[in-house]
Amino acid sequence: MTNELPKAYDFKSTEPRIYAMWEAGGFFKPHNDPNNADFDPNIEPFVIAIPPPNVTGELHIGHAMFVSVEDLMIRYHRMKGYSTLWIPGSDHAGIATQLMVEREILRTEEVTREEMGREAFIERTWEWKRKYGSMITNQIRRLGASCDWDRERFTLDDGLSRAVREAFVQLHEKGLIYRGPRLINWSPGLKTAVSDLEVEYEEVDATLYYFKYMLKDSEEHIPVATIRPETILGDTAVAIHPEDERFNKFIGRTVIVPILNREIPVIADEYVSMEFGTGALKITPGHDPNDYDIAQRHNLPIISMLDKEARVNENGGKYQGQDRFEARKNMWADMKEAGLVIKSEPYRTTIPKSQRGGEIVEPMISTQWFVTIEPLAKAALDSVKDGRIKIVPERFEKIYYNWMENIKDWCISRQLWWGHRIPVWYCPNGHMTVAREDPTECGTCQSKEIYQDEDVLDTWFSSGLWPFSTLGWPEETPDYKYFYPTSYMETGYDILFFWVARMIMSGLEYTGKIPFHTVYLHGLVRDEHGRKMSKTTGNVIDPLIVMDDLGTDALRFTLLVGSTPGNDTNVGLKKVESNRNFANKIWNAGRFVISAVSSQQSAVGKDAEYTLADSWIWAKLQRLIHDVERQFQNFQYGQAGQQIYDFIWNDFADWYVEIAKEQLKDDAVKARTAETLARVFDTCLRLLHPFTPFVTEEIWGHIRGSLLESPIADTAKDWPSALIVAKWPETREPEGWEDAKVADFELIQEIVRSIRNLRAEKGVAPFKKIPASISAGAKTSFLKEQSTIIAALAGLNESELAITESLKDKPGDTAVVIIGSIEIYLPLAGMIDLAEEKTRLEKELKEAESHIERLEKLLGSDFANKAPASVVQKEREKLAGYKDTAEKINSQLK
Repeated sequence: MTNELPKAYDFKSTEPRIYAMWEAGGFFKPHNDPNNADFDPNIEPFVIAIPPPNVTGELHIGHAMFVSVEDLMIRYHRMKGYSTLWIPGSDHAGIATQLMVEREILRTEEVTREEMGREAFIERTWEWKRKYGSMITNQIRRLGASCDWDRERFTLDDGLSRAVREAFVQLHEKGLIYRGPRLINWSPGLKTAVSDLEVEYEEVDATLYYFKYMLKDSEEHIPVATIRPETILGDTAVAIHPEDERFNKFIGRTVIVPILNREIPVIADEYVSMEFGTGALKITPGHDPNDYDIAQRHNLPIISMLDKEARVNENGGKYQGQDRFEARKNMWADMKEAGLVIKSEPYRTTIPKSQRGGEIVEPMISTQWFVTIEPLAKAALDSVKDGRIKIVPERFEKIYYNWMENIKDWCISRQLWWGHRIPVWYCPNGHMTVAREDPTECGTCQSKEIYQDEDVLDTWFSSGLWPFSTLGWPEETPDYKYFYPTSYMETGYDILFFWVARMIMSGLEYTGKIPFHTVYLHGLVRDEHGRKMSKTTGNVIDPLIVMDDLGTDALRFTLLVGSTPGNDTNVGLKKVESNRNFANKIWNAGRFVISAVSSQQSAVGKDAEYTLADSWIWAKLQRLIHDVERQFQNFQYGQAGQQIYDFIWNDFADWYVEIAKEQLKDDAVKARTAETLARVFDTCLRLLHPFTPFVTEEIWGHIRGSLLESPIADTAKDWPSALIVAKWPETREPEGWEDAKVADFELIQEIVRSIRNLRAEKGVAPFKKIPASISAGAKTSFLKEQSTIIAALAGLNESELAITESLKDKPGDTAVVIIGSIEIYLPLAGMIDLAEEKTRLEKELKEAESHIERLEKLLGSDFANKAPASVVQKEREKLAGYKDTAEKINSQLK
């Protein structure tokens, strides 16, 4: 048997071999390619642009999740006949990559980035990218990702860099990009601006400092509270709520900034909370977003009192050069000495921290580049509201609306070296040149002394262009014309705003089209107890280790079946292990099907009948195809996978395969049985393929080979050379016979299950064949037809199985099972070894009696008065249960 499967499934050697076969066969490429001569523009494409992982990243469970979900979507649409393209690529990941390289050169060469210089550092980062950049893509391949690797892109490659320039220049020409001083989040350690979305808020125990703001030429003061006393150095007003009767008499007066002795006004503003602190608010527009808004309303000056390293600058008087926290300590001591301190008290508050560096972020005034976001946001909002873009699950639409309606201008400049440098040049005369190509002179005064802006663009600026820049935009390439807009955008709900919203805004702005019609959001992967995975908890599941130990298919199936759109998924190794067992179950079923096919000597006869089991499995399979298709259309991939699993494990392996073993002994039906096994299992493998591509491809190839060499070769005559491009099973309309066949077979199942249960209850050895009498009424002739199957599955001796319409005398000394109007009698004598059964029952009785004694002692003691009533009640219930068991055993022993 050339197509026989080995005894055990060896995923370690199979996975790389199968992947190489797919890639060499060109199966990952769209079958209708706009760059080929036979291109047909009428074939519908299906396109996903992969969420580009960080180029220096290593595969983690989150990657495994999105790769599994997207590969499932891609494989399903490929099998449905779409011209399918999955564009792979990676992201240059500005801050993350720069930090890694900085740490590396500091560790190995003991030089800082600044000491190395910009050009040398960027070259070093490219070297790092060349060395480690392919690691993540190779790991994505291990997951079975069927991407078109010839179309792989990187956010800093030439084509994408051109797209970034084009996008910047277009926005600038429309007047939607501006440069100016604004309050931004400053990361002192990273020495760059970070976006609002890259700031995490952490609850901490802080101190609330109460002090006096002295009125000018007066002994009176206004009490003020702050958690950051060092920012007093940047105060430009004290604000009072206009209705605050304690302080409103001071509105319009002047107060003196402690230590510095600057004069600042007392203003009225409704933003001030009369309940918080003292009810009077110090205003530091240079270091607080709310104060910044108040300053805009009241036209207050803005003073920045910190430099880029969060040290006090020239505006801080004698504290200049001190670190922010050192200045806080020193200034408070000086204020105490000057008699300006009222008190300090512990205070629980949230502080902003950088997601990347983990340090405290300072709101600071800084000159940055911004995008005027409102017109872009409005278009993006409308595209979801009018249904052109659908978000799955729908509940995230509300969150999206809320975010887009309250969006602030986007700060797009970063003080980094690794990234797309801002395409703006300056000359000594103060002119600015914005250009698509590097200029040689100033566009205004032709001065040759020009220098480029030092900043780079926010990473999200380039990744926002991903769906169309990867296809060749701004060129009208054949790929761009045919594959754009893409179809689905599948990603984690945690980057709905970071990335998805920006792609929608960018797509509509630059291409005039939505970048995709569906956004599918998956949740986070948590451990089996629902906790977030983290190195500190020690509960991180490394997908690479799991794939080495248990196989890729088991990991993929676990992630896919455990997930529902937008919800977090709990994953534990036990689940992966049980799905490895499922892969082995499919493998063994495949071995059985191949042996059945290979043992056929003749084709299926023209008038070969279908048995009841054949009809039942076929009807159940049609229901499965229908249900799975419906689940796929509703993005309920997890439920679809669970239904396929249940069908293969229960209906196919536990029932049909067991019956097929009997049918294959019967010359009249064996060819039809082998054909049914092959057809049903072929469909199962097709349905399962998007979930577990490797094991299904391997088994399917062997089944196809064995069919083509057999007398029933017609079954596989239309099958392609590989499962990856086989047709997805189509739903069929019921033909009318199905319900009756399913009902008949379910009666057989019920009879078999009831007999099995009784045997188990009575402790009958599984291999022991026993006699039975069945009074079957109207079902007599039907059960007689099925007697061989009933006997085989229920462990009955067929020669001692009597099926009659009714029994005049009910047999004595029998156990009876009643199913509707059917009565089944199983004689107990000889069924069990009486001596053995007596020993077994006596042992069980002894155990029950010892529990009774223990519980009666416990409930007769002080415990009954001292323990909570619910606990006592539980123990009473246990006692009653053991007494009931003992009574039943005693009557059986009699």
